[in-house]
Amino acid sequence: MNKEFERTFGKSSIGTSNSDTGEHWLSVSDLMSGLMMVFLFVSIALMRDAMIERDKIKEVAVAYQENQVELYNALYDEFKSDLKRWDADIEKDTLSFEFKSPDVLFDTGKITLKPAFKEILNNFFPRYLDVLMNFRDSIDEVRIEGHTSSVWNHGSTEDEAYFNNMELSQGRTRSVLLYAYEINGIVENRAWVKENVAAVGFSSSRLIKKIDGSEDLERSRRVSFRVITNAETQIRKILEN
Repeated sequence: MNKEFERTFGKSSIGTSNSDTGEHWLSVSDLMSGLMMVFLFVSIALMRDAMIERDKIKEVAVAYQENQVELYNALYDEFKSDLKRWDADIEKDTLSFEFKSPDVLFDTGKITLKPAFKEILNNFFPRYLDVLMNFRDSIDEVRIEGHTSSVWNHGSTEDEAYFNNMELSQGRTRSVLLYAYEINGIVENRAWVKENVAAVGFSSSRLIKKIDGSEDLERSRRVSFRVITNAETQIRKILEN
């Protein structure tokens, strides 16, 4: 009967050795362990790449900071005796050389350089370029930036004043760039100026405020020469690669 039962329904699995089942679960366990090791190695590789990328960015940032300090010191050493009489200043954080006396720069509402400002540029710009040429490999752009107050005339709306001052600030920086470009003392660097110096008008978007938070109308009217380094470009290349 047992033989007939086995012939009909097959041999019962009851009493089968656990070795087959154990081998089955052992192979699954080995597979899971192998997968975990693969994931571990992948994670380690990704962490290593991230750390290398972080170190590269940190290296660029440190070099940028050191280079910025060196450039600021070079500009300050060159012009420290001129800053007071020009009513100018050099901002360490932005590498911005600012001419802050509007009465010397332009007549109200005009884009033509006043004679006193022309004299300053004749002295300033060739020396300025000589300093920059020592750092040319780290410079992305030099911007001549024009800034105005927020007022135009009593009949203007806020928006009208902003766009009128935008046109004024842009016209003034173009006038500065044109005059500076034609100074005889920069002939050797004229090609570099054409490729790297831009004229930008900001209207009243970057006002100077007094301690009480109100607008400083006089100080807001200014022209600055600002150096933009290529540190950001270098960091972007690292991220892209």
